[in-house]
Order: sequence, then C-alpha cells, then structure tokens
Amino acid sequence: MTPSEIDLVITDRRTFAAGTTFGEAGAYEMLRGRARFGVDPQAEAQSAVCDITLAPVDDRGLVRFEADFAILRPVDLPRGNRRVFFDYGNRGNKRALQFFNDAPPTNVPTTAADAGNGFLMRRGYSVAWLGWQGDLLPGDGRMLLDVPVATEQGRPITGTVRAEYIAVEDGRKVFPLSTLTSTRSYPAASLDTSKARLTRRRYALSPREEIPHHRWAFARLDQGGGVDGQGLEQAVIPSDSHLYLPEGFETGWIYELVYEGRDPLVLGLGHVGVRNFVSFLKHGETDAGGKANPLRDNGAAVEKAYAWGRSQTGRCIRDFLHLGFNADDQGRRTFDGVMPHVAGAGKMWMNHRFANLVLLPGQEHENHFSPADRFPFSYARSKDHLTGQEGAILSRPETDPLVIHTDTASEYWHRHASLVHTSTDGKDLALPENVRMYLWGSSQHFAAPIVPAPSKGIAQEYFNIVATSMFFRALLDRLDAWATDGTPPPASRIPMRADGSLATHDEWSAAFPAIPGVVTPRGPSSLELLDFGEGIDRGLVTKEPPELVDGKTYAVLVPAVDRDGNDIAGLLAPMAQAPLGTYTGWSVRQRRYGSGAMLGITGSYIPFPDDEEERAQTRDPRPSVVERYGDAEGYVAAIAAAAQALAADGLMLDEDVARSIAEASDWGRPRHDVRLPRNPMEKAS
Repeated sequence: MTPSEIDLVITDRRTFAAGTTFGEAGAYEMLRGRARFGVDPQAEAQSAVCDITLAPVDDRGLVRFEADFAILRPVDLPRGNRRVFFDYGNRGNKRALQFFNDAPPTNVPTTAADAGNGFLMRRGYSVAWLGWQGDLLPGDGRMLLDVPVATEQGRPITGTVRAEYIAVEDGRKVFPLSTLTSTRSYPAASLDTSKARLTRRRYALSPREEIPHHRWAFARLDQGGGVDGQGLEQAVIPSDSHLYLPEGFETGWIYELVYEGRDPLVLGLGHVGVRNFVSFLKHGETDAGGKANPLRDNGAAVEKAYAWGRSQTGRCIRDFLHLGFNADDQGRRTFDGVMPHVAGAGKMWMNHRFANLVLLPGQEHENHFSPADRFPFSYARSKDHLTGQEGAILSRPETDPLVIHTDTASEYWHRHASLVHTSTDGKDLALPENVRMYLWGSSQHFAAPIVPAPSKGIAQEYFNIVATSMFFRALLDRLDAWATDGTPPPASRIPMRADGSLATHDEWSAAFPAIPGVVTPRGPSSLELLDFGEGIDRGLVTKEPPELVDGKTYAVLVPAVDRDGNDIAGLLAPMAQAPLGTYTGWSVRQRRYGSGAMLGITGSYIPFPDDEEERAQTRDPRPSVVERYGDAEGYVAAIAAAAQALAADGLMLDEDVARSIAEASDWGRPRHDVRLPRNPMEKAS
C-alpha cells in the first residue's frame, strides 16, 4: 500500500492580538497556508469515500487534493497545554473564537478584540482549522478544500440532482442551482428545460404544482447602466449554473428543481483531509517536504486532540465517527474527544454523489426530504423498528472518542434530536459510557454570544435570546479532564420519557400556556421513512424526489414545559432558570413567508408582561416580571443563584458566574425587551 502524504506550506505567519500575553501560555501567533494531500484510492483507510476510485491519480497512483489551513498556537510551544483544538468551522467560516471566547465573528482573527475573553488561549490550546468542504466558492475569507471531479475513465459523469429554493424577499428571479451564492453548482448537462422539472408547493407535504418548461430557464440576469438615457438595463444570459424564473419566486413557497447535473465532486475526501491533518499534528515529525510539524517543538508533541463543530459541522463529526474515520491510516485514534453541538439526529451526508454540503438538513419547511437524517441516529446500538436494520454512530471501541453531544430545544423541534437518545419508536435508550449528552433547555440553535437587541426576521415572535456560551467553556474543561485523567463529566441532562420530561406534541400542547396572539406549531418536524433508490447505501441517490414508504414515520418527541412554556429538563442557563419570558425551541413564519410553518432552526422569545397592569390588559396567563422578581435587584439575585448552582455542579466556570451577574443588571438589556426601569417605583427616563 502506498502511504498517504501531507505537505504543509505556510504562506503567512504573524503575531496574534498585538502580542497580548495569555496567562501561562504567553503570546500567540497565527500560521496560515495550504495543506497538500496524496492518498491511495485503493487503500482500506479510504475505502468508505464515495467515487474515490473514479478520481484522477498522479504517476504514483495517488489522488491529490488541497485545503486551506490555519493554526493559532503559542509562540513558545512548551508553554501551551500540548492539546490541539480542531474547529471544524461552519460553511468554511471560523467559529471557535466566537463561541468559546465570546469574540466577534471573523475569518481573519488578528487583533486583541478578535481574541474575545481569551479563554482558549488562556487554557493553552493550539487552535487548528482546515478546509473540509469541497463545494465552497472563494470569498469572505472562507476556508476552502479543492477536490477532484469524478469521471468514468475521463468521460463526464451525469446524474439526477435535486434542489429547493425558498425566497425571503420580493422580486427574486434568479437562484444559483446550488441555492446559495457561496456554493458551487453542479452544471446542468443540458439547457433544455423540457429535460428537467420545476415545481412549487406551499408547504413541505403539499402537492407539487409543475411550472411549464417555457416559463423558466437555465439562465442568469446581468444588469448595469444603459446608454442614451435608457437607465438600468437587464440581460438574460444562458447559464448551466443558474435557475431563472421571469415571473419571480413567491415568498415562502417551496420551489423544487430536479435536473440532470454533471461533474460530481469527490466530497468525501473532506473526511480524509481532516483525519490526516490532525493525525499529522499529533504524531508527525516532518511532512512530505521535510518541514517540521508546526506543533512539535524539541520532541514535545501534541498529547490530545479534540474536535468541536456546531450545526453543519456537528453533523460532520457524527458522520466522521460513523464512517470510521476516527481511526487514522495506521489504526490510531484521531480525536481523543469530540463536541458535536446542535447536530440533532443528523449526519453530514457529504459522502455521496452530487452532494450539496451547504444546505440545511431536513426541517418542517426547508429541505424536508433530506437524506441527512437516516438510521442510525444514536451513539448507542439500536434497531430501526421500521426496517429491522441495526446500528450505532459509535461501533469501534478501539478508536471511538469520548463524546459530549449538546443540543438546544430547537434541535428537538426542527432536527429530530430526541432520536439521539431514544429508540426509533420513542423509548428511552441508555447512552454508552463514553458519551454525555446535554439539552441546553429553552435555548435556540444559533445562540450568538453578542446580541445587540431582540429581532424577529420573518418570524412572528422575537428570536430566542438565551445566552449559552458559558457551557462551551465549562464542557471543554470537563472533556479535557475526562480524556486526561479519567474524571467523568456530570451525568447527562436530557429529557426522558421515564420521568415525563420528554413529551409527545399532544402532551406538550396541553401544557403550553395559552398566550394571547401567539401561534404555536402544529408539531415538531416529522421524520418519514424515505426511499431514495437502491443505491443509497453506496452513496448514489437514484430516486428524486424520494418517495414516502407507506406513510411510515419515526417517533419525534420534544421537551416538556412548565406553566410558562419553558423547558423543565436539561442543562438550563441562568437566563432560562430566571426567565423574563417564554423561551422556546420553535418559531413560526409570518404570513407572507410560509404562514404558520416553523422557521427552521430558530426559537422564540415571548416576553412576560412587565407588571400586573399590563398582564390584566393583555390577559396573559403568565405571572409578570414584577410579580416574579420585585425589582431589578431581585432579578440579578435570581440569576446569581442559578449561576452559582451550575458552577457548584462543574457546569459553569467561576469567571462566567461573574459575567452572568454583570450582564443581568438593568434587566439584562440590551438582550431583553424589558421596559421596566431599574427601580419599578421610579419613572423610566
């Protein structure tokens, strides 16, 4: 077997954060460059990669691909903690500093402000990034992966491609075939629209209405200033990578295009790149070019490697584990511990022909018929009661890592998260000993550490504003202690059928308060058994759109709620324990944007009435803010008590207790919409 190769070409090295010293770890520097890979397509280590044997090879028989990489490391490596923290990023974007350090989002972190509170650096981590998503286009500093196109002995491969489009602004007439500007489109094999099918439907399960071939085109619009006083001009340009609908896309409706595409990318190489990059940082001394491992100094090597990913990349971690990539090409464990966040029950589903990795996975309204959520769902071994199949995400004890899996309430409503810890028919499952799972109750999928003010977008209520970033920091410390000296984290905190904290929609609906004017969802996103064709297990989708199999569905359950509509189980942030409103894992679309359907991956914040006068006027069944806390100082005291209890359980750091108390002053503004003054007996200024 020809050995794999890696060559790290550093193109930029610069001081980070103006030389700021981060505790014992000292100053940091940022390295950036390109990682060049060569792998044997016939080797067992790559055998799971779809279409790898159809990729071109060099004169040594190796498949070649390249990726952007970046490493943020202590200038004096021995002062660090000899641990590499791998941030999978998200759609090519760096995310770790934003969520672990409460820093502003950026793909080029350089300044002291970009370090945020410095948590990862103060702990001594070397933070690493690698482009793993091979269908991204350049722009905005995204981390890119360049992978080969699969061919049949040099001849182009074609196949069925399906994509959905939902307009959120009036006047939209053009979409890239990939649906998003940042993502490569699979070109149409023909511009003849009679060879494709464009439909639209109001909701995911509504009948499809076909749009006649002559009413749309494979084309794009160009526009610019005219001459001779004609003003702005437009031109329709034939394009094998764009969908043009002259009448415009009606907002909120689901448009679906099924067409013959060509030139599939070998996207599964993203898993190989991550595995080989991290394995080299842990074990390698010099790369293929003879250059030293940038994380090895005088023999001091990386002792532990951890991976974190949120949403898309949380699913990517689960896919990585399920397909066996946590064993490197020499059989060694790649990651010692992983932290998939807000992945729900999904996997990446990147390792198939004509995959689109940017798309959101199946939800109630958006991309509902997605292959991302397919059995197995749980880390524990279980049986699919619909098909009889057995399996688990983790099935290789020699190389499986420690897992801390975290979901918010949104994943239970939108992303079928209950199936991570229940059987497919909705019964509690015992998680493996090397897995901890925590529901971050009453919070939403994207919980930005910095929130300037509540906002709604196209939802009917404010988006959920519960702050949860303190949990990332505490749980990383718990993971490191677990991997280093065997000290296990606190027991999982998840809703369960056994104690009534995991509910059917009917049970949830009976308990949720009747808040005037609030529209609730008709249920969590359903998960149907779908038929994608006989090639699905080989990564080949041959039936588009997929067919529902005899109306069979998996059991999807949601967290039970208290009298305010807030979750009763899970790991509850201080804001969720001392609420100023109802914080849900769901939100509902406004009338013009898919009236009544859930708005994917978002939750809601429904403020409590400020005082009893407002409560009486609005006939709100929930006690008012004043009734609960008395005044602003009472609210701060409630937040402090919740934070201190979490810290006592090892689930919050002392430094975050102080932050939570400080942020609670003045009723938690600007994050909350509260009109009361600091002292309710005084007039608001």
